[in-house]
Amino acid sequence: MPCLNEAETLAVCIQKAQKAIETDGLSAEIIVADNGSTDGSQAIAKELGARLVPVARKGYGSALIGGIDAARGELVIMGDADDSYDFTAIAPLIARLRDGMDLVVGNRFLGGIEPGAMPWSHRWIGNPVLTFISRVFFHTPVGDAHCGLRGFRKDAFDRMKLRATGMEFASEMVIKASLKGMKIAEVPVALRPDGRSRPPHLRTWRDGWRHLRFMLLFSPRWLFLYPGLALFAAGIVLSALLLPGPVVLAGVRLDIHTLLVAGFLALIGYQLVLFAVFTKIFAVRTGFHPPHPLLEAVFRYVTLEVGLAAGTLMVLTGFVALILAVASWSSVGFGNLDPSLTMREVIPAVVLLALGTQTVFASFFISILSIDRDQ
Repeated sequence: MPCLNEAETLAVCIQKAQKAIETDGLSAEIIVADNGSTDGSQAIAKELGARLVPVARKGYGSALIGGIDAARGELVIMGDADDSYDFTAIAPLIARLRDGMDLVVGNRFLGGIEPGAMPWSHRWIGNPVLTFISRVFFHTPVGDAHCGLRGFRKDAFDRMKLRATGMEFASEMVIKASLKGMKIAEVPVALRPDGRSRPPHLRTWRDGWRHLRFMLLFSPRWLFLYPGLALFAAGIVLSALLLPGPVVLAGVRLDIHTLLVAGFLALIGYQLVLFAVFTKIFAVRTGFHPPHPLLEAVFRYVTLEVGLAAGTLMVLTGFVALILAVASWSSVGFGNLDPSLTMREVIPAVVLLALGTQTVFASFFISILSIDRDQ
């Protein structure tokens, strides 16, 4: 149980957990991970026989990580100490863990949410939207990714290597378990209004943004790759349409100005794709993401030398195109030119020079990221 000034409800939570241990015949300990309480919560935990684990680093995730690391059991059940979850009803979570699941997450929408237990913005907007994003981005097989009552195997938790210090800890656990191919299940749990007289620690907009930010940072495909591919494809298609000459679409005449924009779209899109590759390599190397078979297969053939060759070829092609544009200018004595003609030579040349330069230096950077850390 993570705890920060929960004196009003901590005792009843511990007593309910004790009742579950007795009723279900469990060999268990109750850990209160205290995050710096000043209301006497520590004394309550000790008096009722719970094991107190002080956690100095602030944050919901920090408290849970500290408490879970200290746990001695094979299975761990975590839940908030605000009496919003019924600790006497943890048997279904334990049963699924004993069936071989690595992570079992409660689902409050299936188990029932009592009036006043969850703000309408959390129930109808925040939680469903963030859970939907996690299902799309990471294929998480749960319908309530932020339920605070959940169970997991201690060895599975160690493999997750969780690091989030705030409320986004709940998202990180489900996401990493999914990425690592762990066995995940969910069970219905009931949510009741918490028993505290003070406002909850959760802050709607701040913590909602932290969850969304974490998912974006953890998914280079959706943050960088897909937008980058879309922009790059749009730039290339527009450029191909406009290089021969102006195009009229729905009564709108598109000419060199649109061609210039298309070149920028291609450059920005290509840069985002490179960011996706950089981020993915870094995430795999640091253990945030599991190895990606397709990425490993690509890098067996796309080596530093291949990248340098491709980048150099683009630079040379762009340089030749730029020389041809200068030659066209010289043919009129370096005087006035028709922009609608010359810009169709200059823009592709400059774009190719930029793409080639990006490719050359990106190849070096990818090689740096891929260096064996043991060397």
